[in-house]
Order: sequence, then structure tokens, then C-alpha cells
Amino acid sequence: MAADTLKSTTGAGGGATAVRRLLLDNGALTALIVLLIAMSALSGDFLTTDNLLNVGVQAAVTAILAFGVTFVIVSAGIDLSVGSVAALSATVLAWSATSHGVPVVLAVVLAVATGIAAGLVNGFLIAYGKLPPFIATLAMLSVARGLSLVISEGSPIAFPDSVSHLGDTLGGWLPVPVLVMVVMGLIAAFVLGRTYIGRSMYAIGGNEEAARLSGLRVKKQKLAIYALSGVFAAAAGIVLASRLSSAQPQAADGYELDAIAAVVIGGASLAGGTGKASGTLIGALILAVLRNGLNLLSVSAFWQQVVIGVVIALAVLLDTVRRKAGAVPVAAGTGGGGKGRQAVTYGLAAVVTVAVVGATSFLHNGSSSTSNPKVGLALSTLNNPFFVQIQSGAKAEAKKLGVDLTVTDAQNDASQQANQLQNFTSSGYDAIIVNPVDSDAAGPAVRAADKAKIPVVAVDRGVNKATTNTLVASDNVAGGELAAKTVAEKLGGTGKIVILQGQAGTSAARERAEGFAKGLKAFPGIQVLAQQPADFDRTKGLDVMSNLLQAHPDVQGVIAANDEMALGAIKALGSKAGKSVQVVGFDGTPDGLTAVTNGTLYASVAQQPSELGRIAVDNALKAFQGKKVAETVKVPVKVVTEENVAGFTG
Repeated sequence: MAADTLKSTTGAGGGATAVRRLLLDNGALTALIVLLIAMSALSGDFLTTDNLLNVGVQAAVTAILAFGVTFVIVSAGIDLSVGSVAALSATVLAWSATSHGVPVVLAVVLAVATGIAAGLVNGFLIAYGKLPPFIATLAMLSVARGLSLVISEGSPIAFPDSVSHLGDTLGGWLPVPVLVMVVMGLIAAFVLGRTYIGRSMYAIGGNEEAARLSGLRVKKQKLAIYALSGVFAAAAGIVLASRLSSAQPQAADGYELDAIAAVVIGGASLAGGTGKASGTLIGALILAVLRNGLNLLSVSAFWQQVVIGVVIALAVLLDTVRRKAGAVPVAAGTGGGGKGRQAVTYGLAAVVTVAVVGATSFLHNGSSSTSNPKVGLALSTLNNPFFVQIQSGAKAEAKKLGVDLTVTDAQNDASQQANQLQNFTSSGYDAIIVNPVDSDAAGPAVRAADKAKIPVVAVDRGVNKATTNTLVASDNVAGGELAAKTVAEKLGGTGKIVILQGQAGTSAARERAEGFAKGLKAFPGIQVLAQQPADFDRTKGLDVMSNLLQAHPDVQGVIAANDEMALGAIKALGSKAGKSVQVVGFDGTPDGLTAVTNGTLYASVAQQPSELGRIAVDNALKAFQGKKVAETVKVPVKVVTEENVAGFTG
């Protein structure tokens, strides 16, 4: 039976060999130490108590998910559904407790039961249905995410206050998510090292057929293994939603990949039979330190993905090198002395890290920080021309005013944005500008900035349950009404249209959809044939519109919640666009305005995003300087058509 540690088969080969063996057998720990030293040397903001606690908080959700995934990978399986199951479990808790008055304790039980049920379905499909783990859990990924959206109707649900305390701190400094992570890690370590099911995982992962022939009930064990993964996914979902004070139907999207990466970086083999909870924790910390440090160094989120991918590849390569160097699995139940040596190794590593990091901190002592004000701009995404224009306007104004501007990209992930805002706060930025992924989810992080006396400016979308110095925005609802009026009047008050909605769960999608509905009430002759989400994405706009045309070839108009989806619809419409079918977009992006000029896009409700960015930086600087700023700064929207596009500048 394979176990979760590796031991060399070769004898002593001198000091150099011993050091080499130590590094190979503790590759993840070595990498974490190197990262801590490097980040401490490169950024004076890294080695602070607040920031190190931030790293712990930011690692918590990934680590808890990864502990559950460790069980699966040790048994030579894979679970791609944990992120979606986490979102579904949190949604069930919030929905049952707030919408249906279920007692919070029972709601928590329902959330955990949801995770168990999802895990049991995975296990049944794999063990009894003979589906490959990849396929079974990929199906559950889609099902769980869809159910989360169905239950929440695509909108975040406020989390019960009694459970939201899981996102708070104890004694005003110790984050509860870190404590939950530690507790779940101890449980995972106990299950792996001290229980029958844990030994079964290693046996199944080492050689499933041998485990079956030795009398192990493999099918039942797989049910239990995937159910355990579901429990940990539910716990991670509850912690994540507590941090955001709301259950987000799109939360934890892609987190399954981070969880798998943490397990692999921590030394587990995807072939099964090896892996341990401590290694998984180290893997999660490596990912958190990387993201935190790269944020502090103002590295693009796109490059962060590249770096993390390289780290994962190196982790797998290290596993290969370690095996070729002669490391073999230790028999289960043996190697007690190995655990003692492991404890000594970890203790020695801690001493070395503290000593070297302490030494590197002197690099930053006495160094004069820049005299320019430091402002952080947390954007919801840079994978959209509208927000790229906000960034451009903000950068131009920052350069003009002598402001050091750091821009982060949350990639439409509310949790990632919360991490970025926490980094700005712990690094002592002079002001923060936030374009929330979700108005509710940004609240806790903005409240932390308020507590630190850092002025906050919201741009494009407001922040709920938190104080901001000012809101610089267009009115999405009013803009939606204007878009509906524009297409209706172009069709003469009668006609058949379809609506392409934005990404479910985002405030912009909700507000613009509300505006479309309000605007169309004044035109009873307009018939809405269909409303479908295309996630603010041009490719999805093309696909969704192509599908809708099959069912509704007589469509006469299209309203899209942004220009990207409108451009996708135009591609699907082909020669009909601008002739028999009138398309109205939203945002006034460069590509959208070009389509207006060409006549394929009838109009775009332009928000002047560059102006939004410029005004946001200007107000952030004024707030930092103690000058009075308006509570709300409204940047007017404007309908841009072929007649006035030549004179319009965003």
C-alpha cells in the first residue's frame, strides 16, 4: 500500500547528496521559502503582519477545496466540480436562510448536505456507472453551476449575519478563515494518516485492482472519497460567501483548477498513491504568495496566470526528477521516524526563512518611499474594451497629476477582487478606486479600507453596505431605458426583438436588464421574442444570436447589454445587420463606434469610459488631500448613431 511520503532507496552519499535529497523530497517547502525571501526582497509591503494575514485569508478557500481534492487525487481520481459545488452549497444556505426563513443552523446543514449529495453523485457515476472521473465531475461542474444560477435567479443573495462572521477576525486581527483552514487541514491530515478510509485512498491510488483483490470494497470507498470532497467544497463555499457577505452564483469559477494545482504543487502525484495534507497547504500558500506578491509588484493579472502555469509545470517536473532520483513510496504505517525528521525539517525551514527574510527586510529600512500619492485601481475585468478605456483614462490623468497608479484585474471574480482590495489596504495606499465585480461582494473589503482611513472612490458601479467618498458612474438603468427607446423608435413602435443579457450575477447585467424592461413598457407594440445571456462576450453573442435566429428568423431588432455582444450578434446576422435588423449596443467602445460608422450597428449607448477613469482618479486625489468631493458624480450617457459618431470621443 502506497503512502503519502517518499523515501530514498539509496544510501548516504555525502553532505551534497543529503542536501540534494532534502531539497528533492521537500520541493514545495523549498519553493515556498524561496518565494517568501524573494517577495520580501522585492517589495517592502510584503513583510508586514497585515499582509501576511492577507496571504493566509487569500489561501483559505483554495486550501480547503484542495484538502478535499487531495483525497480524490491520492485515490487516482480527479474532481473538477468542487468550485461549482462550493457556489451551490453557499447559494443553498443563503437561499434557505433568507428567502425561506429556515433556521441558520439547519441551513448550514442543508449546505453541507448539498456538498455531500454532489459528491455521492460523482462517486456513484464513477464507481457504479464506470464513467471516467474527468467526465463525471465535469458534468457535475455544469449541473451544480446551473442549479446555483437557477436557485439564485442569477443574482447574489445576502448571507445571514450569523454566518458572515466566518469572514471576520477574532480579537480584531486574527482572520476566522485562517482558523477554519487550519481546522480543515488537521481534519484532512487525520483522515489521511489515521483512518481506514485514508489508508484505502492510498491503496486504491497505488493499485486499484490489488486493493480490490485484497478485500477492499473499492466502489463503496470511492463513494465515501467523493462525498468527503463534497463536504470540503461546501465548507469552502461557506467561507468564501462569508468573506463576500453574499452567496454569488458565479463564485469560485475556475477554483477547481487552483485546488488541483495546490495538490500537485504540494507533492501529490496525479497517478495516485501519494499526497499529504501538509503538502497541499504549502501548495495553496505558494499560489497565494505568488498572487499577493505579484499584485504588490503591479504585475499584470494576465502575466500572473503565466507564472502560475509555469510553477505548476515545474512542480510536476520536480515530481518526475524526484522519482528518477530513486525516491520510492514508503509502506503505509511505517516510517514513524520519518515523521520526526519531517517535523525537524519544517522547524529548520521556519528558522532559515525567518532569518533570511529578516535580513532582507533591512533592504527596505530607511529607504525613502516615493513622494507621489499611491492610488490603487481595482477593475472588475480587463477582458472588455469598456474597462480598458477606463484604465486608459485613469492612467492618463494619473500621469498628469503625478499619481502612482497601480491597476489590478479581478477577471470578473468577486473573491479575487476582495483579495486585491485587501492588498491595497495592507500596503497603505493613499486612496483606492474600485469598479466592483459585484456591489455587495465588494462591501467587506471597502469597509476594511474605511477602517484604515483610506479614501475609496467607486467607479461605474456603487458599493453596498460600505462608505465610499464618491461614486463616479453613469446610470445603467437610465442607459438601458435609452437603449430600449432607441430601438423601439427606430422600428416605429412595433416589431419583434431579442435581448442579449450580460453575465448573470453582475450588477451591470441586472441594472441594464431592468432599464430595458422599463423602457419597453412605453412601447406595447414591441414584442420581445427571447432574452438570453451571452456573458458580455463577443463569441457568446455570436453563438447565442445564431441559435436565436434558428427559432426566430423574423427578428427585427436586437438590444445587447454591451457592444461586444452586439458585435457578435452583427456577425451572426450577416447582411441583415443594419438593414432588416437594427442592433443597439451599450458602452461606446472603439469597435462599437466603428460598427456604428459602418452602419451595421444602429446605435450604442455610450458611457464615456475614459471620462469615468479620469474623473475617478481626480476625485481619489482630492479625497486623499482632504478636499471636498461630491457624493455622486454622474457622467451622462449618450446615444451615438451614424449622424453624431464623428464628433464623439469616449
